[in-house]
Amino acid sequence: MTQQGAVLQGYNNELVKCIEDLCMQKEELNKQIQQAEEEKNKLQHEIQVLSEQLECVCENLSQKVASRNELDKILAETEAAYMKILDSSRTLLNVLKKEVGSLKHMPELKTN
Repeated sequence: MTQQGAVLQGYNNELVKCIEDLCMQKEELNKQIQQAEEEKNKLQHEIQVLSEQLECVCENLSQKVASRNELDKILAETEAAYMKILDSSRTLLNVLKKEVGSLKHMPELKTN
């Protein structure tokens, strides 16, 4: 019986060692899980911060594009009005030149 007790004791010792190994593996896995969760939380926070920054940049960009479009409209209207002024000035100059030219052909007015 002593030999059977020794065999049983050997099995028991192996079983305890296997259980201890499993517990150590579980602890190591728990550490890895905790590190992965911390990394996940850190990345999620960074994503949130970057998303907020992206939202601000997009809003700012949208406002700038709208302002640029308004400036383009004002500039186009101003250039069109300026071209009308140039055209009117050219017409006025041509009329004035004709009038001055016809005055040269008129007899001088007599002064009293």
